[in-house]
Amino acid sequence: MTEDRFIRRDEVERLVALSRSQIYEMAKHGDFPRPIKLGSASRWSLVAVRAWMAEQLGKAG
Repeated sequence: MTEDRFIRRDEVERLVALSRSQIYEMAKHGDFPRPIKLGSASRWSLVAVRAWMAEQLGKAG
């Protein structure tokens, strides 16, 4: 089982090679995992981001 943790936007950007604006726009339309608000901070589930990445690989292959 993969351990989940919250990751910051800059880590999301590095993992998926998308810009801040692309990430938020895609999340807004349901095409990328939505951030989780922790106080005023936005964080993403690492497991959700990796699942999205795997889905994209499946579409490409």
